[in-house]
Amino acid sequence: MQKNRTLAILSSGGDAPGMNAAIRAVARTAIGRGCRVLGIQRGFQGLVEDATVELGLRSVSDIIHRGGTALYTARSAEFTKPEGFLKALRTLERHGVDALAVIGGDGTFRGALELARHGIEVACIPGTIDNDIACSEYTIGFDTALNTVVEMADRLRDTAQSHERCSVIEVMGRSCGNIALVSGVAIGTTAVLVPEIDFDFELDVVERIENTRRTGKRHFIIVAAEGIFKRENARFLYAEALAEAIAQETGLDVRSTVLGHVQRGGIPSARDRIMAAEMGYLAAELLSTGRGNRVIAVQKGAVCDLDIEEALACKRTFDFELYRMAQDISS
Repeated sequence: MQKNRTLAILSSGGDAPGMNAAIRAVARTAIGRGCRVLGIQRGFQGLVEDATVELGLRSVSDIIHRGGTALYTARSAEFTKPEGFLKALRTLERHGVDALAVIGGDGTFRGALELARHGIEVACIPGTIDNDIACSEYTIGFDTALNTVVEMADRLRDTAQSHERCSVIEVMGRSCGNIALVSGVAIGTTAVLVPEIDFDFELDVVERIENTRRTGKRHFIIVAAEGIFKRENARFLYAEALAEAIAQETGLDVRSTVLGHVQRGGIPSARDRIMAAEMGYLAAELLSTGRGNRVIAVQKGAVCDLDIEEALACKRTFDFELYRMAQDISS
């Protein structure tokens, strides 16, 4: 263990339930190993602006159950420019920071990599509801977001069933369909639409509805990741447009619901709190002993750490087997 280290923590990018549990775990583990701990407010922008607060055992009390991030979060265009990046380095130097724990997604990790290349020891903790960090099987916030989607969809199912209606539900996921796919399996949807797979409207939506209708079902749920509406040459630009097309083809009463940022908030699930605690604990252990430039990940069900450059070189894969299963059991 290296004595008298100063360790800083920041959260960046989109907020995710469980980030506070990670902040708490990093701070308490580092303090327990004799480190001074600083919180950087508003992510990399806070580094540029020197927005720092001292963290102690009590200042991270009673945040484990709260969604969002107590350190706030922001995206920083200034940090990506040479002048802003230099300000960030000066902030770290001014406060004698030896090591930095960052919580966020791929963009956050790439910002941390630049700091690592300038001599700052970093540890990256995956916190994003999309579960789209290529090197890790799991990211903090995914389980809570899924539970939120499932709860909202179950509520919509009640009214869809009562009115013999089709409900189109748009969930988050610009380039990654994990929320749509996994929640679709949990909900038991008629169809799941994800950006990783091109879909045929007539075959994958209309025909699936009609086939299910012939078996006696009178209400339907379609879950669509937002990324299918953002594609170049996308047939449908909005969930409402998709709903209107389904209504025209089937004669059903079809309503669309965009869940939006409700998926980011809320009380973190037990799984997210526990995963955040394990990841934060390992990150602080590594940094307190001078082992930096690591990404914390889950592989084969276990929390581990990888070299940051190796981790960022990993390619994300899509679970085609789960997608096929979702299609097969949806009728």
